Amino acid sequence: MKSFNSRTARAVMVALAAGSLVLTGCSENKGGGSSGKDSKKDQKEAEVQAKPVTYADAAASTGPAKEVPGAKPGGTINVYEEAGLTHLDPGQIYVSDAGQVANLLFRGLTNFQEDGQGNVSVVGDLATDSGKSSDGGKTWTFTLKDGVKDQNGNPITSADIRHTIERQYAKFIFDGPTYLQTWLSGPKYRDALPDGGYGDKHLPDSVLETPDDKTVIFHFDTARPDLPQTLAMPGYTVVPEETDTKEKYDKAPVSTGPYKIAEYKVGKSLKLVRNENWDPKTDVVRHQYVDGYNFDFGVTESTQTKRLIADQGEAKNAIQLTRAVEATQIQDVVSDPAVNKRTIKGYQPYVMTLTFNLDRVKNKKVRDAITYAVNSKSLIAGEGGAYGGDVAPNLFAPTLPGYEADYDPYGRLKTPSGNIEKAKELLKDVPAAEKKLVFAYRNNEAGQKHKVAIEDALSKAGIEVVSKEIDAASFYEQIGKLKNPYDMYITGWGQDWPSPGTVVTPVYDGDQIADGSPNYSHINDPKVQELIKKALTQEPTEAAATWKEAHRYILEEVNPAAPLWYTKQFQLYGSNVGGARYSTESSYIDLNGLFLKS
Repeated sequence: MKSFNSRTARAVMVALAAGSLVLTGCSENKGGGSSGKDSKKDQKEAEVQAKPVTYADAAASTGPAKEVPGAKPGGTINVYEEAGLTHLDPGQIYVSDAGQVANLLFRGLTNFQEDGQGNVSVVGDLATDSGKSSDGGKTWTFTLKDGVKDQNGNPITSADIRHTIERQYAKFIFDGPTYLQTWLSGPKYRDALPDGGYGDKHLPDSVLETPDDKTVIFHFDTARPDLPQTLAMPGYTVVPEETDTKEKYDKAPVSTGPYKIAEYKVGKSLKLVRNENWDPKTDVVRHQYVDGYNFDFGVTESTQTKRLIADQGEAKNAIQLTRAVEATQIQDVVSDPAVNKRTIKGYQPYVMTLTFNLDRVKNKKVRDAITYAVNSKSLIAGEGGAYGGDVAPNLFAPTLPGYEADYDPYGRLKTPSGNIEKAKELLKDVPAAEKKLVFAYRNNEAGQKHKVAIEDALSKAGIEVVSKEIDAASFYEQIGKLKNPYDMYITGWGQDWPSPGTVVTPVYDGDQIADGSPNYSHINDPKVQELIKKALTQEPTEAAATWKEAHRYILEEVNPAAPLWYTKQFQLYGSNVGGARYSTESSYIDLNGLFLKS
């Protein structure tokens, strides 16, 4: 999915999360994680996310979207968010907050559609269907719908789709997904089109073909059955060629969705209004019930929660975007039935880890000692206890096919508060210089809690932690630099679709090491590379065993990241907001069907 700016870290937007599952949390657990029994129950319910995604035909891809019961037009929804958006250029979007906004602004060839019961399908968005494969899955053909335009009234043609794909090769695009580029041109894809298609050179027709204004054909050297899901990611939504301003596009992108940008003050506010050139008859996923959205950045999680609990004035028309009910106020919410009914809950697909920079933390004994020492219980308490997450024993989430609930090589489930004695034993012969580590954390409320928990646990084990604050909005951009000056940082990742390959490949593939890559540990292990290449050529059933082997090898033999916790979502919205539900696609509130009741 991606990394994410959610309750804690950067998480990939397109994580396929559980439906409206009810979290089992009670006051007895508010200071820590779920009980083992409750945790198992939640994780069992989360397995709905591992269900295969279905591909829809033309009939199921024809708009307009099904009406939301009771929906009314008009009004403006207020959106609270703690940090500003790192990017609004679609090609740079691989995080959950910008991904949420992207679905209001941008359209791609395909999109995810959910039914409210945990079932997810891929439908044609700009395309007439989810795509037609041939040549054993090596060739995919998409036909554009009639009547799709950008906010300026310009028709979207196959040339715009080609441009959207080719600009992903440009050097200024560094923060978005790389699946499609690497599938088309290999891991060193930038070499195939250094100028990103802005000059005279373009991808050959043998790779990307646009025989007419309505047809787009992808040619791969091997079967790519997941392409419709890949193209549904916000990072592959269309950038019209005529209005592309390269680096400047990040501040003023052109809309193809139901809303467009009226005003954007970076890091402070974003105002969206109706896009009059969006045709609902061409869109089977989105609605345009409200007149617009006002995003207010810089509103802390605790302030968001206080405002929404009070439910006064403009807060009645407000929602949380990717933040959650603040941990110390959870009991105020769940103990008041009138407030609690204004919540959405779900098991997210993210695994939060303390990721090591392997270029700097080279001693595996140090990494193992930290993995034993970290206090997951304390970190989860800061997230809201049972409502915030469960202890993570490994690097695969319960939402992922192949998850092994009892695979716990570092005893995280038995010692969720940390095994300090084991950590000390591993560190006893380690030189003092190797036990002084720089920890990067976000300068928001959640980041402050993480700092305290990490410093406390590791100091008990004999690690000297030097904490360095990073602006929350640019956190992933900073730690994504290969030459960053940090030894460890808390990151989060969830699957882009239900496949271990969307976790192992982007996060642990040595071929992905680059500025802006989610391989934040810089792991580059020959055995891991071999297993990834093997799994990617196998059928899903065969690949499952290979991904399992890769997962175990990564965690036990390399240990690039200490698993901390699995995340859950618990969000609040105002009493005048209608159509609110947990999104099985984004793992946050579903923005597609929101309206104001009066």
